[in-house]
Amino acid sequence: MQPLGTAPIPGESAELGLYRRGGDYFIRIVGGQDLMNTRAHASEDALGTLACEGLERTASARVLIGGLGMGFTLAAALQGLASDAEVVVAEVVPGVVEWNHGVLGSFSGRPLDDPRVRLHTVDVTRLVKAERGGFDAIVLDVDNGPDGLTRASNAWLYSAAGLAVIFRALRPGGTLAIWSAGPDRVFATRLRSAGFDVAETIVRAHAGKGSRHVIWTARRREESR
Repeated sequence: MQPLGTAPIPGESAELGLYRRGGDYFIRIVGGQDLMNTRAHASEDALGTLACEGLERTASARVLIGGLGMGFTLAAALQGLASDAEVVVAEVVPGVVEWNHGVLGSFSGRPLDDPRVRLHTVDVTRLVKAERGGFDAIVLDVDNGPDGLTRASNAWLYSAAGLAVIFRALRPGGTLAIWSAGPDRVFATRLRSAGFDVAETIVRAHAGKGSRHVIWTARRREESR
């Protein structure tokens, strides 16, 4: 596997690395495990699709995506939105943004060039905390799910306190969609306790094969908490 570059993770000692093997590219924790690659991204596609299901008929829909990754979730979300939508993307690692503007962009169709996209190189928690009932969907693919790997601070997003803030940032009936490397019954219960109706979808990593990933789609109940 050929190393192409590294990117520090703000606030952490670990780094992300971009690697190539043949025609495929990988982002992994330097000295650790793979996080994503250009060959197997079916669950990232499904995350964007499920999060925006039904929003193509919503005027001026607003979606927040936490975690740019390789751009596949963003590309899938854009396909389900009308031309007047706004997609706010928060990516905390500047190097990941650079890779998407560069060699990775062609794999996902260069979604960062879409005029509906507003990119912020910040922790998604900042944008969630600043919002009050303005998003139709919030999409989180910032780590390995509730069992985080890359940033300890990501744990707040999956806590009861974090979910309460996310609840307030969504419009009534809005959707919180979360990617996870595996199931977590305790977290699913926590979502329900936070005021969400929860569905869990199992998606294979690559066209019906590979690892089984979990996508939670949690719809904010219409009534206020």
